Amino acid sequence: MDPVRHLKVSIMVLALLMTVGTTGYMVIEGWRPLDSLYMTVITLGTVGFREITPLSDIGKIFTMFLIIIGVSVIGYIVGSLAQIMFEGQFQRIIGRKKVEKKILALNDHYIICGFGRIGALICKEFAAKPLPFVVIEKHPEVHERLHQEEYLHIRGDATEDDTLLRAGIKRAKGLISVVTSDTENVYITLTARGLNPDLFILARSGEEGSDIKLKRAGANKVVSPYLIGGSRMAQAILRPNVVDFIEIATGREHLELQMEEIIIPEESAFVGENLVGAGFRKEIGVIIVGIKKTNGRMVFNPDSHTKIEALDTLIVLGDPSSITKLEEVVSCGASAAAVINKQKKDQPRHA
Repeated sequence: MDPVRHLKVSIMVLALLMTVGTTGYMVIEGWRPLDSLYMTVITLGTVGFREITPLSDIGKIFTMFLIIIGVSVIGYIVGSLAQIMFEGQFQRIIGRKKVEKKILALNDHYIICGFGRIGALICKEFAAKPLPFVVIEKHPEVHERLHQEEYLHIRGDATEDDTLLRAGIKRAKGLISVVTSDTENVYITLTARGLNPDLFILARSGEEGSDIKLKRAGANKVVSPYLIGGSRMAQAILRPNVVDFIEIATGREHLELQMEEIIIPEESAFVGENLVGAGFRKEIGVIIVGIKKTNGRMVFNPDSHTKIEALDTLIVLGDPSSITKLEEVVSCGASAAAVINKQKKDQPRHA
């Protein structure tokens, strides 16, 4: 039990003891409630003031009982306060309140259950994007790492409703369950799906056959790190150049090339245009590798006459600056050529 919880329990015991003492004096000595409370306080405080009226034998025994118990409880409270101050718990409490306020302000965020090796990598990628997220972790020793990384986090068991509600599951966009136990992943998925039927749930699968159980529990997508890792290692031998290309396109350590997905807004000027008319390749210099339609169908290597529809997801390949430029073009609703021309006009002319 942490020092803060020790202090809370001690204060509750002290309040109960004061109630018992006040009631006891009222019953034993027949005193008024105020006199009984006053006698209880000076007894527990061991200040040595004289009694309201001389005590009966039973009253004396009761007072001795209060002194023995009261001194122990107050000593325990003083020790807890000292531990809190020496360990810097006050700063942690204040910091925890700030974190809770930030979590309450989150909307359309992701909840990551588990901060192991895989969870830490996911957090790193999300923070680099950046995407809003909060981590749920039940092991106390891991929270120091989360605090150092300055990730929003909650201490608790993700299989419990209260923990997920504190993480804002009602407002969340998705949940990623990557704890080491497949059983816990199933429970987390079941609980999350019950609390938010529209939530996108991605779950980790460890043992063979657990992916079926996770999908039955409500997971939208299940990933097995061992299956992916084994396949990737085999492909590194069978198709090394293909693997190198994928690592360059998807890894953040390579800045010369990047693969990204961009959603076409309903109000975009590109809706109804074909790829050649949009000028993505000619004006911006990106390659459209694929287009995912709203019905889930994926169009690989679309030809130049493929029409762009509202809410299509473009799978784009290019250098980071070009992809950023495409995101600006798509979001502002202007044609690619118009944005490029405007940027050229805005550039300062050198004499």
